[in-house]
Amino acid sequence: MAPFGITAPARILFGRGESAKAPALITAFGTRGVLVHGANPARAQWLLTALQDLGAEVLPLPCPREPDLAMLNAAVAQAKGAGAEWVVGLGGGAALDLAKAVAALLPAPGGAMDHLEVVGRALPLAAPPLPFIAIPTTAGTGAEATKNAVIGLPEHHRKVSLRDDRMLARLAIIDPALTDHCPRAVTLASGLDALTQVIEPYVSCRATPFTDALTLPAIGSGLTALIRLMQVEDPEARDALAWVSLCGGLALANAGLGAVHGLAGVIGGSTGAAHGAICGALLAPVLSANLAATSPGSPAHARLTTVCSLIGTAFGTTPEAAPTALATWIRAAGLPGLTAQGLSPADHAATTLAAQASSSMQGNPVPLSPATLQQVLAAAS
Repeated sequence: MAPFGITAPARILFGRGESAKAPALITAFGTRGVLVHGANPARAQWLLTALQDLGAEVLPLPCPREPDLAMLNAAVAQAKGAGAEWVVGLGGGAALDLAKAVAALLPAPGGAMDHLEVVGRALPLAAPPLPFIAIPTTAGTGAEATKNAVIGLPEHHRKVSLRDDRMLARLAIIDPALTDHCPRAVTLASGLDALTQVIEPYVSCRATPFTDALTLPAIGSGLTALIRLMQVEDPEARDALAWVSLCGGLALANAGLGAVHGLAGVIGGSTGAAHGAICGALLAPVLSANLAATSPGSPAHARLTTVCSLIGTAFGTTPEAAPTALATWIRAAGLPGLTAQGLSPADHAATTLAAQASSSMQGNPVPLSPATLQQVLAAAS
């Protein structure tokens, strides 16, 4: 067995009702902090009030959309004078990423461009981040378990990461009840992101026994839960999807991702479309492309075939027909293609060129040619 490491949050709490423990656990890190929340501040009021009842001084910061560099710089500037001892992210992946980045940059002597990958200097953090506490309210990105924060740079038409092992959450509380009655479109897009993030690490060339143990059982259960939630609200399906999302976050932090996320980072940066929706549109075409690019009998092809068998079981079809069945179901569930999400066919060539330099692409089971990636984009459109 090849050596491998495990990167994970210091402490994880999972289960319905676990969020009730958050105020006391957060204030154990200190009495002053920052609470980054989503677009609707009312959804964070329960935690803000509970922290204040315990005597905490809390600066609330909204994250109304996926964070970009301007939003990050403004949040850091606003939080500088708060004397924060911790940063909490309560919301979807966007809020968690912004909170994670704020926690990393508040003690840093430089700015974000010193540390951002690809477009910045990609320097390691010069000071340890503040304690970051993650409380997701959607089941999708797995950002509660990852060591990077994704930040958009519209002027560069890219999304890139601020990354450091020390950015992992000191505490991650995954309470599936916080995802109950999440809007259908958000559930679909975020759920497809969660599904992608257990498939890509499983087929990754960097997979380990640890990530296999997390991802393989989660693929079928995640798809089954998502299909169920497209039909009816179901707490058990919410629980299952929250677990899949957490598994995906843990897995990608240790095995990387693949072509779906390699392309998605570029597309999201250029179009502003929601990350989960982009991943959902790309998932089946990338799966088909990887199958065609791997040799039958190879370990990579065997893993891809296993994934297709699990998908085929969910839709009552053969492994060979599974990618098509998945793509058909995704469109029927209401997810738009890439053209409707803002990616022009005229931009396909430039998108594939930029995606090949992404860190996510390095985990793909095999290298995919620019021509193949353009075919993927066409199929996802």
